Amino acid sequence: MAGEYRFSFGPWNVHEGADPFGPTVRPSIGFGTKLKYYKQLGFDGVQFHDDDAVPDLDQKSDLEMEKVAGEVKKMLDGEGLVAEFVAPRLWESPRGIDGGFTSNDPANRKWAIQRLKRTAMIANILDARFLVLWLAREGTYIRESKNAIDAHRYLLDAINQVLEFDKRIEIAIEPKPNEPMDHAYIPTIGHAVALASQAVDPKRVGGLIETAHAILAGLDPSDEMAFALSMGKLWSVHLNDQNGLKFDEDKTFGAANLRGAYNQVRVLELGGYPATGRFVGLDVKAMRTQPAELATKHLSNSRTIFLKLVEKVRTFPKDVQQQCIANRDYEALEMAVIQHLLGG
Repeated sequence: MAGEYRFSFGPWNVHEGADPFGPTVRPSIGFGTKLKYYKQLGFDGVQFHDDDAVPDLDQKSDLEMEKVAGEVKKMLDGEGLVAEFVAPRLWESPRGIDGGFTSNDPANRKWAIQRLKRTAMIANILDARFLVLWLAREGTYIRESKNAIDAHRYLLDAINQVLEFDKRIEIAIEPKPNEPMDHAYIPTIGHAVALASQAVDPKRVGGLIETAHAILAGLDPSDEMAFALSMGKLWSVHLNDQNGLKFDEDKTFGAANLRGAYNQVRVLELGGYPATGRFVGLDVKAMRTQPAELATKHLSNSRTIFLKLVEKVRTFPKDVQQQCIANRDYEALEMAVIQHLLGG
């Protein structure tokens, strides 16, 4: 089973433990050292922000950017790893404070699009399959602060410009309803697919679904994945867990809602996801209380839980399922699922 699924995570998933209410609790780890963890933990793919690959990107020329990205590609090759995607990190720049693509300032919108084009250049050097748009500050705290109709047109324009700039690159939109903004544009996969349909080349625009983001929207992540799979638009997943409608917790996959995790795995199995060759991304945070030497367990545990749930999905008695459905005895079906998960 491990050979059928490929797993990825981002260097930010091995972190110092800082949060909005406290400072770092673990020492920083160099990028090169983090890369050595991947194979040890059973991962083959690296998720990138543009400035993970090229630090201080806005201060570098294109030639400098290409040189640094080329060095990173050599590091990946040396560890037997591949880059899954590259995402522009606009939200940490002062020019992205009001959203880059949807800023009221045309100069900021121009900067954001240019940065997206440079992200595509980095992705090509790293041989990454696609770009990811997590629209972190593309939304509002105050509804009246933007014209939302124009904002959606600006987003589409940014996507179209990079599709025209690079005729090979693909884009996966990662929807999220809130945080850091009160209300973010493109909050669900339905919004993402609708936007993709209007692009200059809709075939090259899809989606990435994160468990916690769907839960924050009040939706079932497995249904969001099913919708994307039915449209041929599920290009990656970020699996984690969440125990309420609050902030994005990024808990270990299956730790809060094991049955919800089971259904996410079930949908990926039903959709033939392994055959697509796309990655299962695990976007999980180490608990703040973990000492440095134990601060990768959230990643290995998430992968282990995923693979155990694959086994559970594949060994669920299909005859029992079919008989329960034929009888419309959904109480019996539910009990059969629970007993199967409990090992009974």
